[in-house]
Amino acid sequence: MVKDCNVVWGNCLQSIRESVNEQSFKTWFEPIKPVGLDGHALTIQVPNKFFYEWLEEHYVGLLKKSVRMQLGEDGRLEYQILLRTDDSQYKPTRTQKTMDGQEGVDEEIRNPFVIPGIKKMKIDPQLNTKYTFDTYIEGDCNRLARSAGVAVAKKPGGTSFNPLVIYGDVGLGKTHLAQAVGNEIITKLVNKSVLYVSSEKFTNQIIQSIKNNAINDFVNFYQMIDVLIVDDIQFLANKVKTQEIFFHIFNQLHQNGKQLILTSDRPPKDLDGMQERLISRFKWGLTADVQAPDLETRMAILESKMVDEGLDVPNNVLEFISYNVQNNIRELEGVLISIIAQASLNRREIDIDLAREVIQKFVSQISKQVTVESIKELVADYFEMSVDKLQSKTRKRSIVIARQLSMFLAKKMTNQSLKAIGAKFGGRDHSTVIYSCNAVQDLMDTDAIFKDTVQELEKQLSMSLAAG
Repeated sequence: MVKDCNVVWGNCLQSIRESVNEQSFKTWFEPIKPVGLDGHALTIQVPNKFFYEWLEEHYVGLLKKSVRMQLGEDGRLEYQILLRTDDSQYKPTRTQKTMDGQEGVDEEIRNPFVIPGIKKMKIDPQLNTKYTFDTYIEGDCNRLARSAGVAVAKKPGGTSFNPLVIYGDVGLGKTHLAQAVGNEIITKLVNKSVLYVSSEKFTNQIIQSIKNNAINDFVNFYQMIDVLIVDDIQFLANKVKTQEIFFHIFNQLHQNGKQLILTSDRPPKDLDGMQERLISRFKWGLTADVQAPDLETRMAILESKMVDEGLDVPNNVLEFISYNVQNNIRELEGVLISIIAQASLNRREIDIDLAREVIQKFVSQISKQVTVESIKELVADYFEMSVDKLQSKTRKRSIVIARQLSMFLAKKMTNQSLKAIGAKFGGRDHSTVIYSCNAVQDLMDTDAIFKDTVQELEKQLSMSLAAG
């Protein structure tokens, strides 16, 4: 009966699986392909010379047993090893290994430190597909980090930003940016292997590998990754064994031109409990901070969230949220979703009152600021006119005075720029805002009744904040 190489190797795998743990089996045996059977010689294809040497060093006895079970005492293995050529293609070269230890090599393997075999193995990058550059809002707070991320995504391992260390407080988008780099790479550079892992998961994997006596498998698996993203690197502090293993993985990847991306809640120099040799390597590339977003960026984040989720929230509510949730993007988005949920479940209108109720559950104290929109509503109500009239082009004196007073209060009680204030009053420019503020001040200086009106409105705004 003529035996087929696929059948023989399939039977070998069944016996091998019973003798090794699942991780070792997936790492070192699943990538092997049977390519030929000549009498008692089974030829298998392995991704690279390192892979071949590892099998011979750690699993030769198991291979010998399984092959001879199928082919008899004269059974032996021949290896085809994929060799990368100058044009980045792969060609097979053959090494024959007999079971009694004799070896013959047809062609010398060049550059044995290159490990291309990972491209033949399927790896789940562990990335959230929603984390992309398109959904990452750029502002002054994150421009450097985002620009560096874009550069790395275009040429991983080929820029001076290796490693790229992104640091900042909790909830400012470090993980989003790091994963956006990974998602961009696997989209544009399909031959690159990317892996995202939290430092906590990385540590747990090491613990399990030690328990299973498979730490070498673990290390060599990580050393074959093209782009390694490690989140919250600060949690490796005081974990001596984990740091030692990560140090060797870091060195091997960096020396082979692979890309490392790390996130942290503080810059490398402030990482207490971290080995100095690791800190020095973290400083090799670029360290970029992500800061709390400014008001305009917070507004843009909320508007983007509305589009993504198909939500509809009044602009004055968005502005109110942006004023009062300043230091955490997760909280910012959480408040928005909570307001939508409350409105839907309780059949309430989405307004400032509802926003204030929800925000109080997220922050200890609502910021003592008001919005341009709330000022316009107060002034319009006081003068018994619609907000639309304040934004209109009409030159009717009562409306002009109300509009100028609104601009005056907006300049005094918000941190909005003159340009931003003018834009909220029918697209007027900053010079109109300056003129309006001066006109109101002049009128206050000459008209006591008008001055009382202004002070009354300021008092109402302050009282509304105190009530919140």
